[in-house]
Formats: sequence, structure tokens, C-alpha cells
Amino acid sequence: MTATTDGSTGATLPSRAAAASDTTLITPETAGVQEAAARAARRATDYLLARQDAQGWWKGDLETNVTMDAEDLLLRQFLGILEEDTAQAAAKFIRGEQREDGTWATFYGGPGELSTTVEAYVALRLAGDAPDDPHMAKASAWIRERGGIAAARVFTRIWLALFGWWKWEDLPELPPELIYFPTWFPLNIYNFGCWARQTIVPLTIVSAKRPVRPAPFALDELHTDPANPNPPQPLAPVASWDGLFQRLDKVVRGYRRFAVRRLRRAAMNSAARWIIERQENDGCWGGIQPPAVYSVIALHLLGYDLEHPVLREGLASLDRFAVWREDGARMIEACQSPVWDTCLATIALVDAGLPVDHPQLVKAADWMLGEEIVRPGDWAVRRPHLPPGGWAFEFHNDNYPDIDDTAEVALALRRVRHHDPERVDRAIGRAVRWNLGMQSKNGAWGAFDVDNTSPFPNRLPFCDFGEVIDPPSADVTAHVVEMLAAEGLAQDPRTRRGIDWLLAEQEPDGSWFGRWGVNYVYGTGSVVPALTAAGLPGTHPAIRRAVAWLESVQNDDGGWGEDLRSYKYAKEWSGRGASTASQTAWALMALLAAGERESKAVERGVQWLAGTQREDGTWDEPYFTGTGFPWDFSINYHLYRQVFPLTALGRYLHGDPFERDLLTRKPLSGAKVS
Repeated sequence: MTATTDGSTGATLPSRAAAASDTTLITPETAGVQEAAARAARRATDYLLARQDAQGWWKGDLETNVTMDAEDLLLRQFLGILEEDTAQAAAKFIRGEQREDGTWATFYGGPGELSTTVEAYVALRLAGDAPDDPHMAKASAWIRERGGIAAARVFTRIWLALFGWWKWEDLPELPPELIYFPTWFPLNIYNFGCWARQTIVPLTIVSAKRPVRPAPFALDELHTDPANPNPPQPLAPVASWDGLFQRLDKVVRGYRRFAVRRLRRAAMNSAARWIIERQENDGCWGGIQPPAVYSVIALHLLGYDLEHPVLREGLASLDRFAVWREDGARMIEACQSPVWDTCLATIALVDAGLPVDHPQLVKAADWMLGEEIVRPGDWAVRRPHLPPGGWAFEFHNDNYPDIDDTAEVALALRRVRHHDPERVDRAIGRAVRWNLGMQSKNGAWGAFDVDNTSPFPNRLPFCDFGEVIDPPSADVTAHVVEMLAAEGLAQDPRTRRGIDWLLAEQEPDGSWFGRWGVNYVYGTGSVVPALTAAGLPGTHPAIRRAVAWLESVQNDDGGWGEDLRSYKYAKEWSGRGASTASQTAWALMALLAAGERESKAVERGVQWLAGTQREDGTWDEPYFTGTGFPWDFSINYHLYRQVFPLTALGRYLHGDPFERDLLTRKPLSGAKVS
């Protein structure tokens, strides 16, 4: 057994054999791969059906990292509403996530991360943990060794500045006057991806106000030099982009001394109106926790008291992100994914052979139809004449439907024999029209916006954490192409442009980059089924290269896995990692679409899924296989380990659902969509 060392993180890069050893393969009791696959599919189907909500939806926990929990406590401390039982429940979860070296990581098995460790440490101090407790002393020593608070990211230092643990004047700044920048002007708010836009607008208010609430304790132990806690930040060369934007930030910070007070007040009030207009019916903003947290702080700073309906509902929405575990620990979800989970579960169940008119499938279709978004949102800024039609990711997020969910919901609805087929046709027709209207100029699709590709937002010193733009990606484009093909639009010129873009984006080794799932296995598992659905034969050179790559990265145990380090160190980690149920399923979906059902690779992959399934029909998957921001923000979708293996097993057993006689409805063949 061999291994190499990634010197940048200290992580050990597993060999194929090492990755395989993470899971013990249990030989299926029944003889034959097909029998084992059928048994696994039946058990997984029963498990999934038993967990559907009475309203028709599915939702698994969405696990990220402890910054969500830490920032929830910091928010409550800032607002003066932190309760002891909440603090202790959150602290129990945070302590449970601490690594042996005293740090906290952003994904399972990942390296310690400085900002995450700082925030977790501060949250535990709020909960009463003493700095000389062994687990705390170990964390603070590690933080100091890596530069202390001064080396943490900007967003972490903003949280600390709220309590005087960092100086506001030593932070990058974005002025609230940004709200007035026209859409053609660089760095206007619509140059940012929707998740960044929703966060940055309230933060411009916070940055302008620079509030400081009394700190309940000092944090000297987190500074390399407590006598000089705010050391000057090094400047990049003036001739570089980073150097240019650092100096631009100095100009912006200097502007606050000369800003016209009336203009600044008007800008903050305009930003507040923008925020309030985008509050969802459930009180949240965008269906995700970070914008909600910053929106509550910003509006409170502008004089909205905690009993104001906007803030009262906003705080109530944050409580709904809490997942209480049996041991009394409290985990905060960054987001909730019922639409995504429901469409994927529907696809999995139909592909596994559940009758298309099964009452639970019809109930799921009814719920999805009720979630359709039929009013314009922020996407209409770039597409003002495009009629709405689509789905978001969350329970409530009418401002930001997303292209990926819309494509997958359409694919799910098309699989179900609904009692009102005309209603389904109309909803899918609107979805097709909207997705086609959201095509970027290069022929591909981003997740939320059109041509959201400005190079400037990522250069801002303020934006040093994760992606803040939404360029087209292979996985989203593939799902749209697959939907269009299912609707009889494979030969439409717009679909062909998407296909051409996908073919041009293939990596030299035959894989595709996965923006919203980890990583090259996800990208390849998304693209190959789309290309074959659109008519590319399994003999096409691009398909053969993809098959060869998947076969080359299969683990010794028969499964597939990929560590999140592939986002940072692609060459060493591409397709490398312990086998997981979801990633094995993605690889199988691609190989099956390519016509490889009888191959040894498929047989071994199916055996791995069947052999690692638990008796209750589930798979264990502690690894994070979802992505918010590549490398910086990772997700463990707890339902991925169920829906994707069931889809893969179903397609192995029954073939492609659109090629077998399960549906009585015909797709919108040749639909005229403008």
C-alpha cells in the first residue's frame, strides 16, 4: 500500500488500495449481481417511501460546517437574545466536530481550517468553555501558530468586529452607495451571484454603521501578539490585480470620511428597502441562512426592533434551520433542500421500477407543481421580458428559482402519470421556456443568473471566501440539456449550442469539472447521461474518453470516490478518495448511459452498492459530496446516499426510463418555445 503526501495541507493522499480499505465489502447473500441489485433497490425503495412527508416532499439534513452554528450564537449574543439552553446545545454539536489536533474542518476528513476554528472557539467561549480547558488550549495554540485572528478571512473578522475583538478600520469596506450603481457599471450588485448579492447588500449597511457591542471576554489568546492585535496587512504589488483592488479598497475606506451624510442615509434606506422587498413569505431571505443573519443585523442597526414583523419573522425563520439531534445537540443547516430532494427522490423511485401512477409519486408531483414560481425575481434584471416559470431549491425562495432544480423537476414530473396531464404539460412548458431564456451567451447555463461572469467581484479584498459569481457550469448545463432532450428538443439550435459547449469543456483526461457536486466524478456523471440522451452514441470519442477515465479511477473495492481536495489540487486528487454511495452511483449512471451495462466496471460498482447497503436499505456516507463553493464551502446532503444509488441500481436493472414503456404521456416533442 502506498501513499503520497500533500505538503500544502499535511493530508495523506490515498492510493487506490488505501481508498478501498475504508469500506469493507460484504458479499451479497443472493447469487448474481442482478439479484443483489434488485434486493438492494427494493430495500432502498421501501426506505425512501417510508420517509416521504405527508404533504408529498422529501428533505434530508443539509450538513455543512460549524461556522453556521458559531455565527448563530454570535448573532444571538449581538442581539441580546442568546439563551443558555441554545448555547449549550450548539456547543455540544461544535465540540463533537472538533478534530484531534484541536481544529475544525470544513468537511469530513478535511484539514483544519483557520477561520472555522476561530469561529468555533469563540462560540464555545460564549457557551462557557474556559480558555485553559484542554480542548480550547489546543485550538488556540493551533490558531496562533497559523497567524491568529489577523490571518482569518474577512467575514470572520467582521463577526469579531461586532464585539470589538477586531477594528472596523482594519477591514475592507463596501459602501451602501453600491445600491445605486447601474447594471452596466462594474461592481454593481447584479455582478455578484445571487447568494453573494443577498449577503453583500446588508453588509454594506453593517460596514457603514460599524457597530460594537460590549465583548463578554477578551480574545488575547487568539493573537500572535496581544500587544499588537491588528498588524498591518501586506500589500500585493501595485501592478497586480490584487494590488490594484487593495488600493481601491483604501480609497473606498477613505471615502467614508467625505461621504455626503444625506446620500449615505438615502443609500442605507434604499438598501433596507431592497432587503425587505426580498424577504420571503416564511420570513427568510433566499432560503439560506447567511443572508438572513446579515439582513437581521442590518435592519436592526437601522432601528427595526426585534418585535417588528420583518425581524420577528426573520428570527423565526432562523429557528427553522435548527436540527435537534437525539443526544440534545443542535446543528444549524445553511439551507434546506426539499425541492431538490423531492425531484431526485421521484426520479430514483420511477427509475427503480415503482409504478408511475403510484399514489406517493402523484403526491410528490402535486407538491412540486404547487411549488412552481410564477412571478419575476432578480433574474429578470438581466431578462426583463422573459416570462417566469421554474423552481427554487428551498421551501420558500420566489426571488431566486434556479436553473438546475427547474431542469430536474421537469425530468421528475415527466416520469409521473399525473391525474391532470395538461397541468403538468403547462408547467413543464413554462420551465422549458424559462430555462432556454436563461441560456448564457456562450451557450451554457449558470445556476441562477445569465452571464454572471464579471471578473471583478472575486478580486475584492472584501470577498475572500468562496465564489461570488455564478458562471455557467458543466453539471447545470448537462441537466438542462437532458431535460431539453426529454422534451423532444435535442435538435433545437439552443440545445446544440449547450452540447457544443459541454464537448469543448471536457478535461484532457476525459472528465468534466463538477461545480455543484464533488467533483470530476459528479461532472462526468452529469454530462454523459445528458449527451447520450441528446443523441450522442456511446461510440462518440468524448463518451469513450469519459468511460476510460471512470474506469481508470475506480477504486480497488469496486466503488468510486473523490475527495474535496480535488478542487484545490486537481491533478493529484481528481477522482481520488474513499468510495461513497453517491459518487459510485454517479459513475455508474455515466457508464450505463454510455452502454457499458455488461462491463466489469459496472458489475463491480453494482456489487459495491449492494454489498455496502445496510439492512434498513440505507448507505452510510460521512463524506461530503456536495458543493456550495468549491473547496471553501462543502455540503453533505444526507439524502444523496439514498436517491443516487437507487437511481443507478434502477437504471442497471431496467434501463433508461424514457426508453422503456412506463409512460403514457409523450414528451413535448418539437415544442415551440421562444
